[in-house]
Amino acid sequence: MNDHIAIDGRDGVFAAYIARPKALSASAVIVLHEVFGVNADIRKTCDELAEQGFIAVAPDLFWRQEPGVDLSVASEPDWQHGLRLYQAFDRDAGARDVKDAANAVAKLRGCSGKVAVMGFCLGGLMTFLTAVRYGVDAAVVYHGGDTEKYLGEVDGLRAPLLMHLAEEDEFISKAAQAEIKAALASKPNATVYSYPGQHHAFARHNGAHYDAAAAALANGRTSEFLHQQLR
Repeated sequence: MNDHIAIDGRDGVFAAYIARPKALSASAVIVLHEVFGVNADIRKTCDELAEQGFIAVAPDLFWRQEPGVDLSVASEPDWQHGLRLYQAFDRDAGARDVKDAANAVAKLRGCSGKVAVMGFCLGGLMTFLTAVRYGVDAAVVYHGGDTEKYLGEVDGLRAPLLMHLAEEDEFISKAAQAEIKAALASKPNATVYSYPGQHHAFARHNGAHYDAAAAALANGRTSEFLHQQLR
């Protein structure tokens, strides 16, 4: 399968979707999924990053529980299925997997060695945890749920970090958003953008609250950030 690779992590082997740009050598972006697994939306995000000149790799974070999860964002049973996986997910092991994926991708033929991590919701939290615990070349967080519970680890952040928060996010309270902003305010390499009137997953393909204008603004900022940090 041309569009999948195997990551040989410290805890086992897991699959990842890969999209390659036309020109190599290229920097890489690890794309971390939400509760829906490596689904069509995440694969499309990888394909778009490849069009921008990056090697994009989306590892299967749920491989310990149920390898190959690919759920629909529009299905209530799929949402409940994803929620059960999310609640049982081992976040510490997941952060190790992300770092293992970044290390493996850095050594791929055609990779420049520079690797960013970017994630949505659960993947956003895993991006933050990987950045503060293990270090990456750059990190992009879209509405990372529960990030406020790990702000005690913020001193470990060395990588440039870009974070997108929806002001009306139903999963990240205004109080939690204020805590996140306060904790990152002292980090000169961290930038947090707020999107007034926006709800959770406003920038994700097929999100219930998808907003084309806000998504274009957030994704444009992400693209500029990644090109700058991974040069």
